[in-house]
Order: sequence, then C-alpha cells, then structure tokens
Amino acid sequence: MLRPRALPRAPFSRQLPRPFTPSRPIFSFLRRKSNPDASKPKAQAPLLTEDNLFHPFSKSPFPAIKARGEAIKKLAPCPVCYSSSSACGHDHAPKAVQFECPDCGWPTHCSEEHWKEDEEHHKYCTRLHEANEDEHDLRSGRRMKEFELPGPQGFEETISFANWDVFWYTRGFPSMDTERSRRHASKLLTYPITIGGALHQYSGITLNNQRLTPEGSRSLAALRSTLHVPTGAPETAEATVGKPQVRIFILGARAESSLPPHVWEQLTMLFPSTHFHLFFIGPQVSLPKPKQSSTTTTSTAEPPAAPPSQEEQSSVKEEEQSQDGQKSTYLPNVYQPPTPPPIPSMKRTRSSLQRYGVPSYTVPYTPFLTITGMQANYADVHAQFQHTLDPYSDLFFFFSPGFGFPSTDSINPETGEPLLQIASPTEWGPVLPMLLASKCSIFVTGFSPTDVERDVRSLSAAPDVAGEFEWVITPGPNTFGSEKWEIADFDPRVMVKTNWGIWAIRGKSRDVQEHGKFSKFLPF
Repeated sequence: MLRPRALPRAPFSRQLPRPFTPSRPIFSFLRRKSNPDASKPKAQAPLLTEDNLFHPFSKSPFPAIKARGEAIKKLAPCPVCYSSSSACGHDHAPKAVQFECPDCGWPTHCSEEHWKEDEEHHKYCTRLHEANEDEHDLRSGRRMKEFELPGPQGFEETISFANWDVFWYTRGFPSMDTERSRRHASKLLTYPITIGGALHQYSGITLNNQRLTPEGSRSLAALRSTLHVPTGAPETAEATVGKPQVRIFILGARAESSLPPHVWEQLTMLFPSTHFHLFFIGPQVSLPKPKQSSTTTTSTAEPPAAPPSQEEQSSVKEEEQSQDGQKSTYLPNVYQPPTPPPIPSMKRTRSSLQRYGVPSYTVPYTPFLTITGMQANYADVHAQFQHTLDPYSDLFFFFSPGFGFPSTDSINPETGEPLLQIASPTEWGPVLPMLLASKCSIFVTGFSPTDVERDVRSLSAAPDVAGEFEWVITPGPNTFGSEKWEIADFDPRVMVKTNWGIWAIRGKSRDVQEHGKFSKFLPF
C-alpha cells in the first residue's frame, strides 16, 4: 500500500514572531504604576501673569522695585512745585515726590492736588506705565523666549541689517509677538549688534544715505578686509587661519561689561571667519567675583568661640541676602550710572593683573571670542597698546561717554566754570588725542538726539581734537538702539533710549607729496 510522501521543509522558511504576552505575577497589584511625566521637571508657574503686571512701586511684590520707588521719593522734585517756585523767583527747593500716580504707578508729585493740577503729566504717563509693566515682567518668572539666542548662522544664509525685525527674522530668533518682547530683546542685544551693524559689509550705513563719508568708506573697507573673506570664498571657521585678531576697545564700559559672554558671542556669529578680542576698559568695569577660600578644620582646633551676638547675626543675614540677590538696597542713577555688580567667574577665567598692571581678567570664551576687562582709565594702559594699534584690525567704541557733560573734577582756571569731560585732564582730555594719533576708527553712541548733539559740539572745544579728525559716520539715529525707555531716578520726566544715535571719526590723514628737481616746473 502506497504511503503519501511528506513534503520537504523549505530550507529558508520564515517563522512568524510570537505575539508578546505580558506576564502578570501574583503580587503585581502591589507595584506602583510608573508615571512617565514624573521624571520631567515641572515648569514653575510665573509669579505674575500677563494681565497682572501693573503695580504701584510701593505695592510691588518685588523688593528691588520698592527700593527704587523709595530712592525716587528722596531725589525727584515735584514738577508743579518746581515750576511755581521758578515762576515766583523763590530760592527754596521744591518738595520731593511722594504721591504715586494711579495711572503709571511711579512717584510723580508731592501730593494728589498737584497731580491733578499738572497739565503736562499725561504727555509722558503712558511711557511710565509701559516702563512699570516692563520692570515687573522681567521679574515675573515667566519663560523669556526673547532671551533664547540662536546658534551659528546657516551656510549661505544672508543677514539683513535693515531694522530689528528683519535682523531677528534672518538671524533665526524666536518670533517677537509683542512690543514688550521687542523692548526686552533690543535692550539686551543693542551693544553687540550696534557694533556688528556698523562694521558688517551689509550694514545699512552707506554712501547712498549719506551716513558714510568717503573717508569713512576707506576706513571701513580696511576693517572689512579683515572681518570678511575675499569675494567668492566661503565664510567658514577655517578662514580664520592666518588672519589677524580683531580687537575692539570699549572705553568707559559700564553695563556692557556685565553682559553674559554668550550675548557678546552673537557678535562673532555675524562674522564666522573672525576672531574677536573685546577689551572693556574703564573705572566702572565689572570684575569677576573673588573665589572664597575653603577653610579646613584640624584636630588641634581652637576652643569653640562664644555664640555670635544679635548684631553679628543680623550682619551675617544681610551678607547672605546680598549674596542671594534678595537685598532690597538700590543705587540710584543721579549723575552717572552706578558700577554694575561683580560678574560670575567662569571656568577659564584668569587674572591678568601681572600682564596689564591693573585689576583685570581674561576669559577665552570660545575659539572666536576672548574677553578682557580692565578696571582702570585708558590713559593708564595706552602705553601697552600704542605700538600695536592697526586701523585694519583695531577700533574703539564709546557707549554714551558724555563728552559734552561738565566735569565734576576739573575747573577752568580762567572762567571758574567746570570743564567739559572731553577737555578734562582727569577724564577724556588725554584719551582722544591718543586715539586720533592711531588713525583707528572711533565710534560713539548717544542716548538721545540732544546727547548726540552735545557730544558733537564738544569736539570743537576740545584741545588737540578740534581740526584733527575726519568724519567716518555722520551723526544720526542708530538702527539697533534699544527700544525700551530708561527712566531717570532724579526726575521721572527724563526718559532716554540706550544707544539711540551713532557717529564715528578718525584721526585726520595728511597726504605726503614728494617734490623732485623738476617739480618747480609743474603747474600744481
């Protein structure tokens, strides 16, 4: 009887995977269910919401704003009292402000009656209200997307310097959806982008709009030959090989010296093939915090000391509060901005005291950015740079130096009146002639049209400066000035914008002509 033959098994038969059946032990009900969201850090809720940013200074939830309100009440005069005393010819000082305007929250008048009588307050009340909300928004605890800075620029992606909006778009910044975000971002970036906007080959300052002079075009062409690569070559990091370092001397530095280095890194991303070295020089430059030395305890220690008194305990608490940033003291801006607090020390921060002979530090932040800060007048350290200054790779920047303001230290012996700061021997008097002799470009900014005009007029009254310079950039508005109003503590009616205007000069060039033996027969 014939048996059926079994079919041969395929040599490469694919077996289907067995379905996964989760095991269920007996005691599985005792286990806690894992929450996948538990490992993620929870975002803290902001202290103030967007619809709750307005608070009078005396009722602010932040001690720093309360302290500023108290400082204004001690400094600012009542505008109604001041105008009435000036009209009557009285010499007595007007009353200080005590009443807070319910519309803007700032201390503006000595009483409610004078607040109602003032017919000029409505002209600037809206700006004060805007500044009030901005100060509370910065401390609200929300996520500040406008401070999230982009990385390196993409290959063959051109940056436009037409205005803030186009710059943020072409640079890849987060979308600035509100005017408040624009004000915050512009104030943070105004210092590095003002420098980049003036130096870049695609700058909006050109000969066509008559902001750039023919002499300035030659000066910027020399700088741009170092900042950029030849036409047709890619702007890459490899192009930095063999190029000189571009040194930017920021003289009289104050707030700009306390900016985090990653903010200044935005300047290097505008010039991918350049290595920058920033020098912050001035008596108000922020230095790194001193490192606290750790104390070690040994077995042969001294006997325990007596417990501290109440005064010592209170002083220790005040020191701890100041270290934590919770101290409610406020340094008002009376004549010049106060010295910024010390900056945090970074991993590669090193002291440069032995190299420059003044309190200083150096941070090699990235391969394309090195930062050096010196707490000294530039006249004291000029000798270390004067023989190496090169108009092709060095330039100077003054951010609101106050050339035209009267000096607090120097007096004209002939008239008995204070000298201007640009002519004062203890301030900018000896500095500008040194810079003009180097033939390097000198850029200056101002916080208002009046400030720019005041500084420009002071050039004609300064010895060794008048007639010794040429215009590089004519005075005018700065496209990348801050859009946030800065309120003066000594008078809330005084409002300015950081880096509103910009202009530039250089040392006067003199052409040398060689006269030969036949030159007397030439018609010229």
